[in-house]
Amino acid sequence: MKFIHIADLHLGAEPDAGRAYSQNRSQELWETLQSVLEVCEEEQTDLLLIAGDIFHGQPLRRELKELNYYFAELTHTKVVLIAGNHDYIRKDSYYRTFQWNENVIPLFGRELEYVEFPELRTAVYGLSYYSREIREPLYESAFAGGIQEYEILLAHGGDEKHCPFRVKKLEESGFDYIALGHIHRPQALMKDRIIYAGALEPIDRNDVGPHGYVKGEITEAGVHTQWIPCAMRSYIHLEVPVNTEDTMGSVRKKILEAVKDYGAENMYKIILTGYRDPDLRFDTERMDRDGNLLEVIDETAPQYDMEELLQENEGNLLGEYIRRFKDCEKDSREYQALYEGVEVLLKNKG
Repeated sequence: MKFIHIADLHLGAEPDAGRAYSQNRSQELWETLQSVLEVCEEEQTDLLLIAGDIFHGQPLRRELKELNYYFAELTHTKVVLIAGNHDYIRKDSYYRTFQWNENVIPLFGRELEYVEFPELRTAVYGLSYYSREIREPLYESAFAGGIQEYEILLAHGGDEKHCPFRVKKLEESGFDYIALGHIHRPQALMKDRIIYAGALEPIDRNDVGPHGYVKGEITEAGVHTQWIPCAMRSYIHLEVPVNTEDTMGSVRKKILEAVKDYGAENMYKIILTGYRDPDLRFDTERMDRDGNLLEVIDETAPQYDMEELLQENEGNLLGEYIRRFKDCEKDSREYQALYEGVEVLLKNKG
């Protein structure tokens, strides 16, 4: 039985809204989903498992119609989905009344329920959120019932506010595979068996690293999975080293070259590091207008000539401060304190 496991699509989100490059970002979330559905169709995947947070908020009826249309285009794949904490089933949720295509099976119960696929010798279990938070450990008591030869659990959560669970309990639950959602970083809690697929696309600047989906197969020999990257963009935190020869123009050039090396399509938080000319001040507000730069942070320190400063300030507070730290080792905490203290004293001098 071949399956694909995705989670945390957050359709309808507007990542980094307001920036020029982000105008098409909301549509890209849909396009990445479409690329996964194309894989399902090309490879005749048996099951598409969606572990919650399909939408970033309450889905509109037209959004559900759009999603259902794409699912209906699949000629072989069955889709099983649950609602997560972002798209939880409110009293007025369109999830309650929407009529899905026959190949789409929502597991929208408050308690664990299942759907059987006898032709695949498979049963899929799951439950959905009816509030933003579920602090009860609902998956602690989940277990495979032996209804079919292969049994899968769709689950969303894992922290104290969202269906907390112990990995040991999941390991003992008897499920052949547990498809997890909620944590946006892809990670395997147990190889080939208990996996967070991660967000299909990054939607927040802290969603760093690659994003994609899990492709798996269950046979008599067991479960084999492979994580496949597919996101159109990544958030990258990138350090750019600076030296005393640099100017605003040269640093800007360094940033643009670094972005080019890592991919102009990605989104960057730039951290400037190293020692700069003391007379130089970086206008980070101007710098982040270039390319897909979310933020430029200046963590550089001025490269002072301590001997010269000491001679110029003999007998005053600045000179005495330099003398106290004069022999400390470079890159030590004391050395950092020396530079930070000198910078403060120079600013307040006179």
